[in-house]
Amino acid sequence: MRQHVGQWFRAALWLVPLLGLCGWVGATALPSFSAHETAGVLCSAAASALRSARSGSAPLREARVGSVDTLPGMPPVPDPSNVYSAVAAGLFSPAVNGTPARIYVPNLRSNDVYVIDPQRLAVIDRFKVGASPQHIVPSWDLQTLWVANNGTRRRYGSLTPIDPKTGRPGEAIPVDDPYNLYFTPDGHSAIVVAERRKRLDFRDPHTMALQQSIPAPGCSGINHADFSIDGRYAIFTCEFRGGGLVKIDLVNHKVLGYLRLGKRGMPQDIRISPDGTTFYVADMHADGVYLVDGDSFTQTDFIPTGVGTHGLYPSRDASKLYVANRGSNKIHGPPHGRGSISVIDFATRKVEKSLPIPGGGSPDMGNVNADGRQLWLSGRFDNAVYDIDTVTGVVKSIPVGQEPHGLTVWPQPGRYSLGHTGNMR
Repeated sequence: MRQHVGQWFRAALWLVPLLGLCGWVGATALPSFSAHETAGVLCSAAASALRSARSGSAPLREARVGSVDTLPGMPPVPDPSNVYSAVAAGLFSPAVNGTPARIYVPNLRSNDVYVIDPQRLAVIDRFKVGASPQHIVPSWDLQTLWVANNGTRRRYGSLTPIDPKTGRPGEAIPVDDPYNLYFTPDGHSAIVVAERRKRLDFRDPHTMALQQSIPAPGCSGINHADFSIDGRYAIFTCEFRGGGLVKIDLVNHKVLGYLRLGKRGMPQDIRISPDGTTFYVADMHADGVYLVDGDSFTQTDFIPTGVGTHGLYPSRDASKLYVANRGSNKIHGPPHGRGSISVIDFATRKVEKSLPIPGGGSPDMGNVNADGRQLWLSGRFDNAVYDIDTVTGVVKSIPVGQEPHGLTVWPQPGRYSLGHTGNMR
């Protein structure tokens, strides 16, 4: 015990002043990297040393593995070694009883939603929604699917509710700039990702009345997120101006810091590893996935995948991560591009195999189905949806509206939804 105390004391003598400097640098890190490059290196070293000091105490690490001290009000973590243990095949909540299996597809340019029957592989319904629908998001309580109509370059963004039991839309709720939508792990708030505003709006999860806003001025193009295993913080990707990440304290509702990744890029989707230690970050310009230690907020590795790395989806058994490579590094790419699916093994952190889209394509956003046998993805530049067999790799294509984006597969296993196209827990 004396040895551990001594290690912490010696580390504190030089780390505390340095981490103070890092706090100052973090406040302005993303807008201009060059001015703080040297300090950034020191900050990374400090964080690494601090992590080493923490890991030197075996009792502390065992306590963390043995139980998870969650955000107050958040459902408990059933298995601390697997954050996805409650979303395995067949583990449906009673809240989704009587819900027919459907694929809901938001079409960004035709301003509508297509509904696909996955058994018949056919479009069975379509309806108009607000301007520029980006994602279809399951609510925390699994009772509603929200269409995020962010009204690009306009002032009339909205959220359209869909009743998943009937498949029919309700009356849209006016909301400023809802590019994406998440929910706090305790279910207390919806988090509207106001991308153009560089802001997170915490709202009532049912009425969408505004509760509080958190500005993130250093995060240009704030868009996708995932949450720590204990629900106490979230990490959001910053798509523009060279890209990066922002870490948000969900207890005190404030920005904890910013992180530049190894290359100037365009981060997109982000997902946490099953053991809750590492965040996988898809980068459309870097053509691969960054690995980031969530607690220390430092980059630890990079895995090359394919052109235009974009969406990330864990398998139902939490052994694999499906990576959608959109086939282009451009926001508006050509059809029939070099689109593919990479399969990363969580245990080895290596690409196990790659599956090209036959004839070319643009796989973007989606999710796996309830039993994990199908991976459904929108074909962003090909006006199609892909049904990919996760065992055989066979790809089937279904025509939809103009520029499909964040489709959702419903219902999915799990106790509650953290948002996006089904970040389930």
